[in-house]
This record gives sequence, C-alpha cells and structure tokens, in this order.
Amino acid sequence: MSCQTCFCQAKSFCGRPCQVPVSLTSDVRHQGDTPNRPRGLADHGNYHEFCRLLGRFKVNYQLSELLNVEFYGEWLGLVAEFTTKSLLSWQWASNSVYYLLSLWSRLVTSVPYLKGDTPSLLDETVPKITEGFITSRINSVQASFADNSPDPDNPLENAESLQDQLESLPYLCRFKYESCSLFIINIMEPLLQAYTARSRLPASGDAAELSVIEGQIAWMVHIIAAILKIRQTVGCSQDSQELFDAELAARVLQLINITDTGVHAQRYQEISKQRLDRAILIFVQNFRRSYVGDQAMHASKQLYARLSELLGLTDHLVLLNVIVGKIATNLKCYAECEDVIDHTLSLFQELASGYMTGKLLLKLESTKFIIANHSRENFPFLEEYRCVRSRTNFYYILGCLVFMEDGPVKFRSFMEPLLQVAVNLEASADAAFRTDVVKYAFTGLMRDLRGIAMATNSRRTYGLLFDWLYPSRMPLLLRAISLLTDEPEVTTPLLKFMSEFVLNKAQRLTFDSSSPNGILLFREISKLIVAYGSRILLLPNGTNIYRSKYKGIWISLTVLSRALCGNYVNFGVFELYGDRALADALDISLKMTLSIPLSDILTFKKLSKAYYGYMEVLFNNHITINSVLNLDTSTFVHIVTSLESGLKGLDTGISTQCASAIDSLAAFYFNNITAGDNPPSPAALNLARHIGELPSLFPQILKSLFEIIIFEDAGNQWSLSRPILSLIMISEQMFSDLRAQILASQPLDQQQRLSQCFDKLMTDVTRSLEPKNRDRFTQNLTTFRHDFRAK
Repeated sequence: MSCQTCFCQAKSFCGRPCQVPVSLTSDVRHQGDTPNRPRGLADHGNYHEFCRLLGRFKVNYQLSELLNVEFYGEWLGLVAEFTTKSLLSWQWASNSVYYLLSLWSRLVTSVPYLKGDTPSLLDETVPKITEGFITSRINSVQASFADNSPDPDNPLENAESLQDQLESLPYLCRFKYESCSLFIINIMEPLLQAYTARSRLPASGDAAELSVIEGQIAWMVHIIAAILKIRQTVGCSQDSQELFDAELAARVLQLINITDTGVHAQRYQEISKQRLDRAILIFVQNFRRSYVGDQAMHASKQLYARLSELLGLTDHLVLLNVIVGKIATNLKCYAECEDVIDHTLSLFQELASGYMTGKLLLKLESTKFIIANHSRENFPFLEEYRCVRSRTNFYYILGCLVFMEDGPVKFRSFMEPLLQVAVNLEASADAAFRTDVVKYAFTGLMRDLRGIAMATNSRRTYGLLFDWLYPSRMPLLLRAISLLTDEPEVTTPLLKFMSEFVLNKAQRLTFDSSSPNGILLFREISKLIVAYGSRILLLPNGTNIYRSKYKGIWISLTVLSRALCGNYVNFGVFELYGDRALADALDISLKMTLSIPLSDILTFKKLSKAYYGYMEVLFNNHITINSVLNLDTSTFVHIVTSLESGLKGLDTGISTQCASAIDSLAAFYFNNITAGDNPPSPAALNLARHIGELPSLFPQILKSLFEIIIFEDAGNQWSLSRPILSLIMISEQMFSDLRAQILASQPLDQQQRLSQCFDKLMTDVTRSLEPKNRDRFTQNLTTFRHDFRAK
C-alpha cells in the first residue's frame, strides 16, 4: 500500500460513495497489524494516511448504514485492535491518533440517533479505547524520563498538539461516563497520595521520580479538563453527569491545595511543576466556563452538593476563593516563568470580565489582598524584565475590578503605590534617568498606567484617572521623553500609554461644557509629540531603524490621530487665540512622516496603518487649517502619490483610508474651486497652485481607481466609489479622456458594448456631491463593473 493510494482513498470519501466500503474491511484485515512490523503500514507515511482514511470514513456514512453491513462487527473489531496498538505506539503515532479518536467520537455521538434493535457493539469497544488512550499517556511520561530524552514536541509543552489529542476524548469518556470516571479516579488517587507524601518530606528526594509523578498528574488534569469542557448528556441524565463531573473535579481541586505546600513550594523553577500548574489553570478555565459562569452557577446544584460533601466547597463563592487563591500564589511565586504568569492572568481576566463573577470577586479576601497589595514586593514578576508585558494586563484586570465599585477614595488608595513611584521619579536628577533602575521604574509605571487606562470605559472612571494624572504627573512624562528620546525601551511604553489615554472609546472623554480639559489634554499631547519628534529627527539611523525610529514615529502618529478625531477638542480655539499647540503638532508630525521613505512605509505593516490613518484624519478634518495644502508642491505631490500607492496595496483597510483621504481632497477642490461661488480661501488657492503645477495628478489617481474597480476584486468598492465621483465632478474632460483611453485598450469588437457601460455609469447622476447623488453613483458603478467584466 502506498502513501498516495491512502491519500486518494481519503479524498474519495469527500464525496458520498454508492457502496459501503467492504474493501476497507479487507485493508484493515490485511494491514491492521502493529505498525512497527516491516509491512505496508510500517512506513510512517502510509500509516499516517491510513489513519486519515479511517478518520474520513464516518464523515459520509451514517452509523445506521454501517450496522447493516455484513462485515460491520469484524470491521469494528479490527479498527479497535488497530487503534489500541496505535495508542501503545505513542512515540511513533502521536500525530496520527487524532484521526483515530475522531472516528470513534463520531461513532459514539451517532448512537442516540439509532433506530431499531441492532446493537452498535460500541458499549464494549469504546471504554477499552478510552482506557487505552489514558494509559498510554501515563506510560509516555514514564518512558520519556526513563530514556532521558526530552521531546521538544512534548504535548504538555505544545498546546496545539495537546488540543488535537484531547479534542475527541470527552465524547468517548462521556459515552460510558460512570465506568470511565471510576477508571480515571483509580489512576488519580495513587498519584495524589504519592504527591501528597512527597510534599511532607524534608527534601524532594529523587527529582526524576517526582518529575514523572508531576507529568502523569498533569496528563490526568488535562484529560479531566477536556472532559469538563464539554457538557453532553448521552447515556445518562444531566444530574448523573454533574455528579461524575464533581467526582473528577474534586480530585483536581484537592490537588490545588497540595501543589503549593511543603517541598512543592520550593520547586517553581522545575519544568514538570510548571507543566502541572499550567494544566491546573486549563482545568480551572474549563470548569469555570461550565459551572462558575454568570449563567451556569445557578443551574449546578447537584455538582456543588457533591463538592460540599467531598471538599466542603458549598457554593461558587467558596470555589472562587480557592481559584483566586491559586491565582495569587502563581503571581507571587512564578517570578521567572512568563508562560505560567500569562496563563494565570488570562484566567484572572476571564473571571474579572464577567459582571456576576467580577462582583463576586470583590467579596473575596484574596481579591481584596491583591488590590490592596499590588506592589513589587508581593508580586515579584513585576520586577522581571521577561514578564514586563504582563504588567499591562495585570493592571488592566485590577483596574476593571476597582472600577466596578464607585468612589474616588478606593481609587486613590489603589493608586498609592504608583503615586509613590511617580514621586520618586520626579525627585530623581536628570542624570539619574539614564540609569537602568530609573528607566525600568519609569517604563513599569507607563505599562501599569496603560493597563489602568484600558480599564476606563466610562466618563466617571476616565475622569478619576485624568484627575490623578493631570496636571501634576504630566511634567514627568515630558521630562522623560525629552531626556530619553534615544531610548526606545522607554519612549515606546510612554507613547503607547498616551495612545490609550487619548482614545475616546465608549465616549469616555466627555467633559462638562464649561470644562477646558479637552483643550488642556491636547496641549499636553502636543508638547510630548513636539518634544519627541524634534529630537528623534536629529538622531542618526541605527542598525535597526524600525526599533530606533519608525516604531516611535508610528505610535506618535497614532496618538495624534486619535486626539484629532476624538471629538473632545474644538481645534478652532487654537488659531483664534494664537495658540501654537495644533500647528506645532501637525508640523512636526508631517516632518516625521516625510523623513521616512515611501518604500519603508509600505514595507512595515504597523507603520503603514498608522501613516495612512493619520493622513485620513488630516485630509478629512484639517484640510483647511495648518494642513498639507500649505506645503510646497513637491512635498504635497509626494504625500498624494503615497495615497495612490496605498490604494493599490493589498490591505483593504489601508485602501479604504486612502480612498477617504483622496475623496476629501477632491471634494474640497470641487466645492471651493470648481463650483465655488465665494472668493477662494488661502487653502483653496494653494491647492489650485499645486494642481496647476502638476495637472496630471488627479487624472492619474482617477485612472488607478478605475483600474482597481474594473480589473481587481476589491472588497471596498463602496469606499472606492466616493473619490471616483469627486474626481469626475472636478472635470468632465478628465473623465472623457480616461474613458477614451480605457476603450482604446480593449478589443475592437468590445468597444461599442463597453462604451454603453460608460454611458450608463452617469445615468441620473447630477453635478453635485450630495449623499443621495453619491449613493446613486455607487449603485451605477456596481452595475458598470458587472457589465464591463461580462464576456
């Protein structure tokens, strides 16, 4: 049997065959021996494709059809034997077991839909398969340590591989859940007893043996977590399943109390201990989703009654206290393991994000302790550079919890440790800002504040943070960015915090009508952007120009874009009162963008999004005041040409932003020059001068837009139609010339038909840019594109 033959057979099952495959029974009969023998299936490629073939088999056949086949019983026995041998050969068949288990899971999920009295024969077969899989995972841990050959593809280290192996297992376990749960408990109990006994010893003893025990327990915890992830009632009642779930969950919840006691509390740097704690976190996540969520907690009386008998966990509040206690322990003890910290914070965030669970968390003493003692002394991971990104998520979670309760007093109390850090930084001399201690303290403060800013989703909560920060803390930010412009590890967290702080999500930046806070905030933004931009432009290009310059520039552009379109500042005030804040910010931002070659802008994705997002805001909201129209013609043409390049890119979002910017520019020209009645403004005169010096600019853009519409499958046709109409309105001659050019490039026998398409394009379209006229043109353009592309 060849690999290609099995591959073709597997593909053939994508269609519904007309005969039940007796040939498959023959294949299994002759080739169902152990894969380790030197026959057809001894080749790994053949073996893997044959497993894929079996996995495909149930996709297009109903179990009721299989029961009517003469060879069904024999076929099922051979497949079961093949599966059992494959499970025993875990080192050789780990990537193929997924397909075998998926076959069995599809078979058992079809049992409730069977009609008639013909036995499926699965009652005896499936439990053996399930037990074989569990036993093989336990043995794999012992074998890997015995051979002293750690596998880099160990499923306990590879989340994707682990997910594949356990995806189908819950359906098999719940098929005969009572016997399966008893089998799991019989394996877990001796392991828990051995692990508990080790915790009471004065020393860890044989480290290798303890690592094996932890690896085996980790596998069992992953298996239990996978079972609890899916609540399915097949073969027994909902109440019965809850009781079995409680029995399994109790073993893992009991384990939580053991892992952090005695000798085990000294082994947080051991890989096997980290694997075990990650498994526990996955179990808690799955268990929470099934039994501790906002809805589930009210419908699980049988489970909590049994947990109360076994562990004294009477309700979800007591259970949550255990979970949060484990979260706090992990955050305290895993100072150097980024994976465990991130996974722990992910669980903490899930709990805090639910309204009911979030409110319950605030009642727990363990949660109150975390909120009141979130210093580096209590949570050492805050000091670790490798976990520096986790700080933002940690403070985002704490911010969500703090903001659930009203009251500035609690907020100020929560911010006290951060206030102390800020005060110490303000007292530091300028020279001290270059030291690693001060730099790390400042970047940590910025990451922490960014997390808290992310948690402010209302006017009230944002106001608490704003009042804390402004005006007393803003000079510290300006001082840091002025002194450490050449230190991207400092400027990046600062600018990212400001990017979040100025974002008006959920209308949180809504100040009173008599409040100047919006204007004052923008003035501080302007100071920071000007201070950073004026210095970064003077620095030489480093070996990694993206890290040293481009990253800070694109974040600065994001900050300014969000501030300019946040709708909390009346920008006309600045020019009215002679305030240079807006003009200086726009001026330095344009200088920063012009310092970057267009090729680099198009190369770096994040830079592209920030650049074109800024240009869209600039052309849409600030085309008349301190805008690109005041630049010299060559610079203006460079910017507009960059918009044309963005139109032609593959990113639909960027293409839409460019189309919007071009539409604003063309509409301004049409309204103020082509159809303008009043004397043109200085900005309009500048635009007319630019176009007069390069009259081919608009025709070239219009040509590019039509080429995209006609020859490409653009997903933003509505957005592209807007600038097309604006450009056509500027000059009908320009449109006529382009029409003739496009028709001339088409075959002669098609030109008359295509000419009619162009005639229909402007049907009922008037010479205006009113919304109704734009919508009518967009409809016509859709029809034009369809008719033009028709053969």
